Amino acid sequence: MTCLAALRAFALTCVLLPAALAFGADGVKLPEFRSATLPNGEVVALVEKRDTPLVSMNVTVRGGGLGDPPGRDGTASLYTDLIQKGAGNRNAAQFAEAIENVGGSLSAGAGTESIGVGASFMSRDVDLMLELVADVLQRPRLDDAEFEKARTLAVQSIVAAKDSDPRALMNSYGDAWLFRGHPYGRSVGGSEASLAAVTLDDIRRYYAGQVGGDRLIITVVGDFDSATMLQKLERSFGNWRKAAAPLPSVPSPARAMGRSVLLVDKPGATQTYFWLGNVGASRTDPARTTQSVVNTVFGGRFTSMLNTELRIKSGLTYGANASFSRSSQPGSFHIASYTETGKTTQAIDMALETLARLHRDGLDADQLKSSQSYMLGQFPPSIETNGQIAARLADLLFHGLGPEDVDEFAARVTKVDSAAVRSTIERSFPQADNLVVVLIGDAAKIRDAVKKYGPVTEMKVTDPRFVPETK
Repeated sequence: MTCLAALRAFALTCVLLPAALAFGADGVKLPEFRSATLPNGEVVALVEKRDTPLVSMNVTVRGGGLGDPPGRDGTASLYTDLIQKGAGNRNAAQFAEAIENVGGSLSAGAGTESIGVGASFMSRDVDLMLELVADVLQRPRLDDAEFEKARTLAVQSIVAAKDSDPRALMNSYGDAWLFRGHPYGRSVGGSEASLAAVTLDDIRRYYAGQVGGDRLIITVVGDFDSATMLQKLERSFGNWRKAAAPLPSVPSPARAMGRSVLLVDKPGATQTYFWLGNVGASRTDPARTTQSVVNTVFGGRFTSMLNTELRIKSGLTYGANASFSRSSQPGSFHIASYTETGKTTQAIDMALETLARLHRDGLDADQLKSSQSYMLGQFPPSIETNGQIAARLADLLFHGLGPEDVDEFAARVTKVDSAAVRSTIERSFPQADNLVVVLIGDAAKIRDAVKKYGPVTEMKVTDPRFVPETK
């Protein structure tokens, strides 16, 4: 397809909405955006936003950590580290200088189902931004010395977290235990064991198999002309090869029934870190808005039920929260906190009782109204900047959602009633007796006490995996 043909297709498929981020009677509206599909399957969405001379770009590549080779979790994450360390005609230092010399920013990272590259530059430097992003994706150097440094740093970061503050690893342990045997149980960042197994050849094979033009979602927001930008994107990305391997797929995970406990022994620990979870909801779950309304009250803000009980009233912890981890299939719903070793069961019991109270009592009218007001106030700042809008558009396109996901957000929030709350609590929030329990603490001091939560499996915090090795 020629550039002219692409422009014609672009004109036919454009989506027109209010010209800037708007606030109406129904809440926030997405800005005007125009969408097109390039010849090799890339999806593009463009937003002209002329209030500042800035352009932000988000490139999402479908696949992510799901494409990691078996036993080599962290491959995608290392790949995204490496592509920032030299690409095209620039080595790592030259690449960084090219960005810093114009005051721009460029970063990359991996998620479970995608990898992403984000960039923000002055509009005068948009050609440099496109060149650098195109180099990062299509011409990465994947240097051996940079690979060794990136892998070493990744392993050291895990070891340091285990040694000092394991909170950053609780989701890795929790998901590994909850989703064991399912792709969502694999750590995107890898474990010490899996990272040690990754080679530079694995990275190169990942790049060839899992990264290509047909996997791209490109969103650009800022001070530019849409027709001109589309031409530039087609020149930069339109002829790029397709990914060689099939796009990874993932089945819907089964919910855990009953309880099971993973106790990660950290001898001498003065605190116990705990994670209580089960399978929750997907990004596109029809009840996602009601789930958020309920969870705001239960565990999603400072004055939530969980934080009020575990921190404000009892002083058992510095904080407790609950959250949904949403992907194309249901991820985890989990409660997380930490407490003094001697108060481990007291804190966990309080968290379980608070969950049971949610099921027993639901939300009263004041709680519901407060949550709705809180969510309506928190939402507009989340899609305010160029980068936030670009990321939100990419998320919508990735999950096959339309602009109504944003435009009708306020209406959906205000329509949540007590019947929807009750139904959603029963369907989406696990019962207190159907949870996996993950603990990091001094096993010698808490082993006997935590047996009441279910059958206990033990491993050491020094083990190089996030779940006991299967034999």
